[in-house]
Amino acid sequence: MTKKYQHSDNLKDFLGPKHWPTWFAYGCIWTLAQLPFSWQMTIGKGLGIAMYHLARSRRHICEVNIALCFPELSAQEQKKLVRDTFISNGRGVMEIGLSWCRDPEDFRARVTVKGQEHLYKALAQGRGVLLVSAHFSTLEIAGSLLALHHQFSVTYRLHKNPLFDTLMKRGRQRHFEEVIERKEVRKAFRQLQRGKILWYAADQDYGPRHSVFAEFFGRPAASITATTTFASVNNSPVIFLAHYRTQNNQCYELIFSEPLTDYPTGDEQQDVLRINTLIEAAIRVAPDQYIWLHRRFKTRPAGLPDPYQRKSPANSDTSETSQ
Repeated sequence: MTKKYQHSDNLKDFLGPKHWPTWFAYGCIWTLAQLPFSWQMTIGKGLGIAMYHLARSRRHICEVNIALCFPELSAQEQKKLVRDTFISNGRGVMEIGLSWCRDPEDFRARVTVKGQEHLYKALAQGRGVLLVSAHFSTLEIAGSLLALHHQFSVTYRLHKNPLFDTLMKRGRQRHFEEVIERKEVRKAFRQLQRGKILWYAADQDYGPRHSVFAEFFGRPAASITATTTFASVNNSPVIFLAHYRTQNNQCYELIFSEPLTDYPTGDEQQDVLRINTLIEAAIRVAPDQYIWLHRRFKTRPAGLPDPYQRKSPANSDTSETSQ
């Protein structure tokens, strides 16, 4: 059994030498966040290119994901999308600093919000609103910019580094009503029962326990069923939120969908497939802005191999990427 790390909300608990590298990294994030926005986007691009060349393991994961999800692209087009994905993620790192260390009012003029009437209409029902999104590289900055317009709570996953986890939580608490660890399910339920907005990203592979296999870019992907569970608690309307960089990476766009009709249906498989379809459509608008660096297909149906396992040319099996 893995030993659980010690989590604390008190920064004084992290003054020892073993935490100094994390403090140094956070200091760099804070310092870079004070630079002009255009500089940050340029630095983010350089960081992404460096990551592309140095983070070989993550690049391999990204290459596999792109090959699985965009088989219609040529090898050269796939390579370009992988590189562009790293650049977008580099900019996303810079946006973390903006979100945690700057006043979002500094960037109000850079954001356009579309479809807010759908959110207002859903809120008027008094049953809370489940705001479903996905892990785009704009996730952090989109959250802080959305907080300029609406109060809402978010769920998150504990980070393995306890100091980084505390800094991350404190950075988000500056903007959000509640920052809820994903295992604190009852706390998330209460937000919906109080008629509040709960923002939840529903696109990562958390293993088979609370998932079903549903098609994602034409591939079976372990997809969590929590969206259905949350929506069922208070019969809360479900709205999809897409968020992108626009205008040559100088501005942002937040787009609310209309509330989903006839959701949930009582059929978990169909409900999950519907959410996956929404996420896929949002990704296709700006595929390089999605975080392809995580192993979206790590949990496999029986009989299918791990697509991320490196194989020697003599023993390679391309059935997964060619099916």
